[in-house]
Amino acid sequence: MTAGTARASRPRRLRRSAPALTPWAQARALARRLPTALPPERIPLDAAAGRTLAAAVVAAASLPGTDDAAVDGYAVRGIAPWRVVGRALAGHGGPAAVAAGEAVEIAAGAAIPEGTHRVVPYEEAQRDGDLVCTASVAARRHIRGTGEYAAAGDPVLPTGAVLTPAALGLAAAVGLDTVTVRRRPSVRLLVTGDEIVAAGTPPPGAVRDAVAPMLAPMLRGWGAEVAAPRYVPDQPAMAGTAAIAGAVHDAEVTVVCGASSAGPADGLHRSLRLLGACVHVDGVACRPAERQVLAQFGDRWLVGLPGDPYAALVAALTLLEPLLGGLAGRSPAPAAQALLMGDVRADPRATRLLPVVQQGAYVLGHATAPPWHLGDAAQADALAVVPSTWRPERPVELLALG
Repeated sequence: MTAGTARASRPRRLRRSAPALTPWAQARALARRLPTALPPERIPLDAAAGRTLAAAVVAAASLPGTDDAAVDGYAVRGIAPWRVVGRALAGHGGPAAVAAGEAVEIAAGAAIPEGTHRVVPYEEAQRDGDLVCTASVAARRHIRGTGEYAAAGDPVLPTGAVLTPAALGLAAAVGLDTVTVRRRPSVRLLVTGDEIVAAGTPPPGAVRDAVAPMLAPMLRGWGAEVAAPRYVPDQPAMAGTAAIAGAVHDAEVTVVCGASSAGPADGLHRSLRLLGACVHVDGVACRPAERQVLAQFGDRWLVGLPGDPYAALVAALTLLEPLLGGLAGRSPAPAAQALLMGDVRADPRATRLLPVVQQGAYVLGHATAPPWHLGDAAQADALAVVPSTWRPERPVELLALG
């Protein structure tokens, strides 16, 4: 047997190669595209703020419901002078019609008497007794036609729109009391680590949890129902698997904070294998927050975030925000962009996400990598997405932090 044959016959120890990192934009797009929108439910307007429409809002009544005055003044017919023959107030009616040379003093929103061809605002009219003597010739008509803003049966808000306060006002104005929205996704936070304490001043060797207090309000702002966080120790490893199994059973989305890397105390990947998860994203080419995970259990989802607070923030904006948008059936908003100032350099290996401060039409970033703590992010207006191919003259995408 030759030396070469001997070497070839020896069993070799195979090392598991690290999974390829998913490009940042691709990971974010996957998180938006993969989930199926949750079922719809019909709820009252006063409970619908921030919810996402599962069906278009269709006007039940025309807006305005009749021809009405757009301003306070005089509804007139013919040419000046006009004799004032009555008054019309919103909700109280007034003269049904006027003849040529007559006028009705009218409040904004009141129905226009038949025959009226314009409304003369008070500030453009000169009145002497019961006569309106003159008015500006070039003045607008100041009459809103029936259904000018919306006719009964018209869609006024599309499916996928978020119900802002103005949108709720519009729905009420066209005669609706309820709207059809997507059910809110439920989220359970699992914070891992033997060193984590949930409250108070941490003793030596311990760390106060900063991730759950940061994520919970963000998740609610993204339309989720967030349960109280659970704290899971690193050991024994099966405790983490059992906690994940319970959370997946209880909530549409489980968020595991920490344990997503490959260290001796990081057991997320082992738990996912034991539970038979389908892993869509196992690491993202971004800095920070390379070690983040998107996995699926049937119609349930798991997002693994790094334990570092700033990296967890970046990962939440990368995977969690679009995932919740997909579950809510929310239409993606156009990406905000700005030109980035400061001594910032692209990383040829990965997308960088930097805290930035708005300065007019520009944002100001930092030259160095963001620190582990949240100091810069706490004072930032947004995170700037700096691709590996970025050049200073190109605008960057902004991820809102509010």
